[in-house]
Amino acid sequence: MQRHLTALDQLIINADKSLTTLFGNTRTTGRPYPAKETPSQELNKDEQQHASGLMRINHAGEVAAQGLYQGQALTAKLPEVRQQMERAATEENDHLDWCDQRLQELQSHKSRLTPLWYSSSFTIGALAGLAGDKWSLGFVAETEKQVVKHLEGHFNSLPEKDQRSLAILKQMHADESQHAQAAVEAGGAALPWPVRKLMGLTAEIMTRTAYKW
Repeated sequence: MQRHLTALDQLIINADKSLTTLFGNTRTTGRPYPAKETPSQELNKDEQQHASGLMRINHAGEVAAQGLYQGQALTAKLPEVRQQMERAATEENDHLDWCDQRLQELQSHKSRLTPLWYSSSFTIGALAGLAGDKWSLGFVAETEKQVVKHLEGHFNSLPEKDQRSLAILKQMHADESQHAQAAVEAGGAALPWPVRKLMGLTAEIMTRTAYKW
């Protein structure tokens, strides 16, 4: 028989997920590393720094995605919506792990503001969940659409020789597109233009900051 989780249980579970997101050992789906079969080509110093900055942005974005999904799962009203958020968070953990691995290959570091990206996104996600499941799902759909557009920009910005990072981003792009579509099909409402605009501006601040920090 499935155990009913109390509010305290949910808080403890989310605290554990927060710690694993920030400090590693996240639960993934076990999918293979997209760059595994892609040969590595030596990058010069400028290329390596630029590729590192882009992958640091993507890692920060995946940390934010974890915060968003986990915050929404905490306040979602319908069990099936909560389960969808939790499944999406697990799949996003693959991206988090892949970006982390690529940063290590590039001998670079994750964003030093990782706790800020997570906590702010968790708060936004929880508030979106409180607003209602259709708005929460709509927020997911819009977030993923903006991420897809952002990844497409990185396709062209990565150094031509960095095919390993490109392989990772292409798989992430396919997954994010699927998450956006799933959120719409589950009943996500289209967000008002001012909200979409504010989300875009917030994402721009994060990307500019995470590139260096």
